[in-house]
Amino acid sequence: MTSQAIATQNLSFGWTAETPVLKSCSLEVPHGEFWMLLGTNGSGKSTLLKLLGGLLTPQAGTLEIIQPFGFVFQNPDHQLVMPTVATDVAFGLAYDNLSTLEIRHRVFEALAAVNLNHLQRRPIYALSGGQKQRVAIAGALARHCEVLLLDEPTALLDPDSQIDLVQQVQRLVKERGLTALWVTHRLRELDFCDGAFLLDQGYVVDQGDPERLKRRLMQLQGNVA
Repeated sequence: MTSQAIATQNLSFGWTAETPVLKSCSLEVPHGEFWMLLGTNGSGKSTLLKLLGGLLTPQAGTLEIIQPFGFVFQNPDHQLVMPTVATDVAFGLAYDNLSTLEIRHRVFEALAAVNLNHLQRRPIYALSGGQKQRVAIAGALARHCEVLLLDEPTALLDPDSQIDLVQQVQRLVKERGLTALWVTHRLRELDFCDGAFLLDQGYVVDQGDPERLKRRLMQLQGNVA
């Protein structure tokens, strides 16, 4: 890859041969941009993200993604494993042979980037859903990840927290030169991305301008309804 941070070519996956989920999916996410992966329920968008994150193995096709990358789950409770904010962000650095001073610096820097430094000692259980997602993102930043993969990270948040989180990721992409691919079916979130892909019945059926894809997604959602 050159200017592409993520690329797939004819990627296919199914739980059985009779029930394919993805069919020859090809897409490219430019380095340093914030793109979204759209589709109605069952379109294959979360499955595609899990393939990119190495959580599933494709049955055909190829994929490339810049290393290192971070994966943010829909439910942050599935990935926050330590008792406090600072110890959870530091957890992913345990095998990097870093000094204690460097670990502290990275934790401080990562939490500052998501505006949570004042909560370093806060127990994870005492955080709001939006704060938990920001801790998960901070964990990826502490590992100096180049790419963020976010699987419907606003699904469990209230509307105000949804917009706060998407704006936070947009800012990180622009300020730090990160690349982000964000799965959603929420039309409001499209206002903050550089581009989008639309999945339908396992295929990438359109890509590019977020406003145009917003209209197409509305049509698909209307057809499903």
